[in-house]
Amino acid sequence: MSNQQESNANIINYGPLAGLIGVWEGNGGTDISPGMPDQMKTDTERSYRERWVFEAISPPVENHDQKLRQIVCDTHAWRGTPSTAEKHAGEAFHAQRGYWIWDSATGMVLNSFAVPRGIVINAGGTVKPDATSFELVAQAGSETYGICQNPFLLESFKVVRYILKVKLNGKDSIDYEQDTQLQIKGRGLMHHTDANHLKRVS
Repeated sequence: MSNQQESNANIINYGPLAGLIGVWEGNGGTDISPGMPDQMKTDTERSYRERWVFEAISPPVENHDQKLRQIVCDTHAWRGTPSTAEKHAGEAFHAQRGYWIWDSATGMVLNSFAVPRGIVINAGGTVKPDATSFELVAQAGSETYGICQNPFLLESFKVVRYILKVKLNGKDSIDYEQDTQLQIKGRGLMHHTDANHLKRVS
């Protein structure tokens, strides 16, 4: 088998994650997040740009009876415009690192990632191998698709639910919507949403 044939075979084995492998950038992100609790601001909208890097891992990971395909994902985001929270245009404001995992036997897709603010999320769902759109969910208290966060966040900004919707538009672009639902001390349930259109750069 040639290197190209082997590469094509590996991509097929990644099921619905195959189309993610590569480098993506988007400049039109929309971030709608709750304002500072002490100032009781309403939701504020801020633009951002970001870069996603998906790198396939080979060979597959054997987890006893499971045979898992994994992709490492690094995400970075920068402010597109100044904000009322004293954030400057061009300032980095978000980063995360994790794994996207495909289990062909069960159809499981798992997005397992950490944000360097003391939070780890396992968002999962059941997806068909040839799906071009899917939804992954994590719920606080779940022993499978769950959320773990540091004591400060748990007390003041508890993430109770996380939803990620992804749509692959052929080989050249991705759209996503993300809803992080927060139980904020003194304010109740708030939604922190992000959305962007990403284009393949390599």
